[in-house]
Formats: sequence, structure tokens, C-alpha cells
Amino acid sequence: MFDLEPATTEMSRLVRGVDTGGLDGPTPCDDWAVRDLLAHVHQFVDVFTTNARKGPLDPPDGLVENWRTVIPAALDDLARAWSQPSAWAGRTSAGGIEMDAADNAIVAVEELTIHAWDLARATGQAFAPSDDVLAHVEQFFVRFSSDTGDDGPFGPRGPLPADADRLDRVVATAGRDPRWTVRGRG
Repeated sequence: MFDLEPATTEMSRLVRGVDTGGLDGPTPCDDWAVRDLLAHVHQFVDVFTTNARKGPLDPPDGLVENWRTVIPAALDDLARAWSQPSAWAGRTSAGGIEMDAADNAIVAVEELTIHAWDLARATGQAFAPSDDVLAHVEQFFVRFSSDTGDDGPFGPRGPLPADADRLDRVVATAGRDPRWTVRGRG
């Protein structure tokens, strides 16, 4: 059992920092604007909260009008749901893949962290996850990457700059280019 609150708190901060005028801006996620990324965040937060409570899935569709308050409230609820020992028991699924609940929490932290990086880059905000959060994401890669080591769980690894730090390595393993910026490479 571990605490998802550091990852949910950071994502909430980033969501609140999005300029409404930038909702149609690009993100590191191919073919997604900021609004699409925010909708995805809301959807997966709902799914992982429901998984923690072992309830039926009914994720939201599209970006809700009051996203700036609804998504952070949902993120708080996600952290609360996974703070319960019952969340860590049994089996559940992510992306249609059955897994132990503890593995599902690892997937949740990975989604929160990688998409927080996406959102931060797309909106010009700072993002510096804790070493503990990065360790959980690295654990995700160990559990869900190909056996060959050539690809991450999402396909080919992104390019790795010579001066890459730990976050850059995590982002590259997720198939992102750590140098991505709204205006092109850094």
C-alpha cells in the first residue's frame, strides 16, 4: 500500500493552472488538444476511483463544463479511495486487462504522472514529481514493459537527451520526447 495523494495533488495543481484560452493547444499526446487530455484525466481518475471501491464503471464522456473544480475534486476522491485497505485487495482491471488491485494502483500512479508531465508541458507549467512517485512509475515499467527491453509499455521509447535526469528517463520510457515543448523541441 502506498499513498496516491502526492500524485493527485500535483495533477490538481496543474489542472487548476490551465488557462481556459489554451484548451485547444497541442499536447505531447498525438492528436490530443489540452481539452482532450483533461477529459482523459477525468475519465481515468473516475475509473481508478471506481476500481478502488470495486464498483461498476461509468466514466464521464468528454470535458465537463466545470472541469476546473470537478477534476480536482475527483482527484481528491481518488486519493481517499486508495487510502482504504480494501482498495488494495482483490482483482480489478485497467484498459481491459485483469490485474491485482495493487498493480492497478501502480497503473493509476503511472497515468497520473505521465499525463501530469503532458499537461505541464502543454501549458507551460513546472512539474517535478517526488522520487517516491517516480519509483512507482518505474515499477510500472518493470511490470508492464516488453521482455526484450527495446520498447516501453506504450511502444518505442522516446529519445533520451545526453543530460537526461530521472524524470526524462521515465518520460522517454513512456514513449515521449523529454524535449517536447509547445513550440517544438527545447
